[in-house]
Amino acid sequence: MRPIARKPILPALLLAGALALTACGGTAPASQPAASQPAVSQPAASQPAASQPADDAPAKPTTDRSGAAVTIPEDIQSIVTLAPSLSQTVVDLGLGDRIVGYDLNSVGLDGLAGGVPTFDTVNPDIEALIALDPDVLLVTSLSLYDQEAPYQPLLDAGVCVLCVPTAESIADVEEDIAFLAAALGEEERGEEILADLSAALDDLAATAATIPEEERRSVYFEISAAPYLYSTGSGTYLHELIELIGAENILADTEGWCSVEAESVVAADPDVILTNVNYIDDPVAEILSRDGWAGLAAVQNGEVLYIDNMASSLPNENIVTAAKQMAAAVYPAYYGQDLAA
Repeated sequence: MRPIARKPILPALLLAGALALTACGGTAPASQPAASQPAVSQPAASQPAASQPADDAPAKPTTDRSGAAVTIPEDIQSIVTLAPSLSQTVVDLGLGDRIVGYDLNSVGLDGLAGGVPTFDTVNPDIEALIALDPDVLLVTSLSLYDQEAPYQPLLDAGVCVLCVPTAESIADVEEDIAFLAAALGEEERGEEILADLSAALDDLAATAATIPEEERRSVYFEISAAPYLYSTGSGTYLHELIELIGAENILADTEGWCSVEAESVVAADPDVILTNVNYIDDPVAEILSRDGWAGLAAVQNGEVLYIDNMASSLPNENIVTAAKQMAAAVYPAYYGQDLAA
């Protein structure tokens, strides 16, 4: 099936993330994982005072996912999100109707209202954000990565800014969901989302455990097409998903999101090639006809398959959709070709 043309989430956002310093301020080397980067604490004086929670109400987090000290309003009626992964999770938590602005890559996501202000993820209009006066602004490590303290004007205006650095691992994804649920007062729904995610991944892993070692297959997952090949090595949630379904990532010895030499893929000769490229008309056909790749086992056997771009690009609860598609593509005899339907 030919993928629907959308704005490319990957590699554009991942490439920006690789250059990111930190969304909440401070500096760090580009190779340092976002979650471990230093954060700039938000002064309590610049935050609206939180109302005293009821005795039976769970306490709100006092730091965001970047480690910045925050004071989160008890009553959150308006939210702005600057990443589609965050937009999806807020919608899945049942709060899509409270999103009053979002990033351009979130346009078209189910559950988001149309006709609201939209923003560039990397360089949002700060004055427009202040004018919206949201109770909470949700950002990742992709936003305004080239400025030391990009959100100080918002903090000074009394907006609660919560940073959720781009998740590297499945564990990060789960912790992000739990944080957002707690911050937005939807703990019960968050627990349901996490339980569903965990159960689905456990089911896939249980099936993977039944695959004999001699039937294990090697995989190359392409994020950016020729001539600028880009993929994933160890230390990423996509790598973890490849291993979780019982396959071997040909780039397991490489760390993080990475540029790839075509010759390296040819030398590895993967059994299966997966792609989530969505900015060319037919990425599968492009790989099948790529110069120098005709001798690859995956190409000769027609085992080049498309994986949903949004599900595989956005580190949130919907990675399970990508995992199911990957499993069905690599091991149809074990998982079933209609697993992700």
